[in-house]
Amino acid sequence: MKFLSTLVAATLVAPFMAAADPTGCDGNEEVLKFSVVTSLKGHPKGEAAMTYAAAINEQLNGSYCIEVYGNSELYDDAEGFVALEQGDLHFAAPSLAKFGDYTQKMDLFNLPFLFDGPLHALEFLQSDEVEQLSDEVTNAGFPVLSYWSNGMRQFSATVPMRRPGDAEGLTFRVSSSSPITAAVLDTMGITPKKLSFSKVYDALASGEVQGQENTWANIATKEFYRVQAAVTESNHTYLGYAMITSQRFLDSLDPETRAVFVDTAKLVAHERNRFAFELNQQQRQNILDDDGIILRLTPTEMQEWRDAFAPILERFKPSIGAELVETAVRINAEADPFN
Repeated sequence: MKFLSTLVAATLVAPFMAAADPTGCDGNEEVLKFSVVTSLKGHPKGEAAMTYAAAINEQLNGSYCIEVYGNSELYDDAEGFVALEQGDLHFAAPSLAKFGDYTQKMDLFNLPFLFDGPLHALEFLQSDEVEQLSDEVTNAGFPVLSYWSNGMRQFSATVPMRRPGDAEGLTFRVSSSSPITAAVLDTMGITPKKLSFSKVYDALASGEVQGQENTWANIATKEFYRVQAAVTESNHTYLGYAMITSQRFLDSLDPETRAVFVDTAKLVAHERNRFAFELNQQQRQNILDDDGIILRLTPTEMQEWRDAFAPILERFKPSIGAELVETAVRINAEADPFN
């Protein structure tokens, strides 16, 4: 297929740019909407969404055309679920932490220090056990087409943080009502406040919240570091996304067309996930180049963080599923991130 060589070439040559601009649909094409809350360029999710749209628009030219909307221009994540159900939206890629209303198992990704790095998490996401997660989300009406990687989360605050208690008494933005995230912040003496991604910068700038946790790509593209004293390189949890659609949309397609949407999602995930780590490292450097402050923890300091959060895994293992958590622990230990 011409598309395969085109997509791979575009991805390899320009890993930080989308393969093509998917806007400008023809009048005879059925327009499909893809909403993301992040930036489109320079961000793993935005780049993947643009690449997927370009690939579909090439393969199904004349029949379907995907338009991608970034920066919560169309919907935030919570609104996106509703829009998918109502047929006003066709694709979304919420963070794995946003599926708490549909399955507790996804809270696994909020467990601190479960994965040593993003490639370890991807190894787990390629395992057979992850079908449990996909099935529960699919059964809720949102078929999972693929999993997209961002990177590891870092803490930032209006005070430098080298130890878990350094931000005690502050309020941090959280992305969901996860009891695990609440337990992490409680251990740090921090009060959580749930805010949508589009509101984080203003909340940090105004002092409504004094800290947050996010990946390098999110921190850099939204310039959170500019209104924080420092970013602590904690790498404490993994941030990834489930690319979803609606069951009603898939059911409306003939088998051949449906296969194009499903298979293309897998191919795009395979290609784009390879560059998510590189993109995050570039965004980390961009922060430094813009005079942002990044605190690198010593081995002793990092162990203090790990020890402080260790009881949380055992506390929440039963609600997530002991077997699933233990599988993640085993795969993390056995994974070769450089293979």
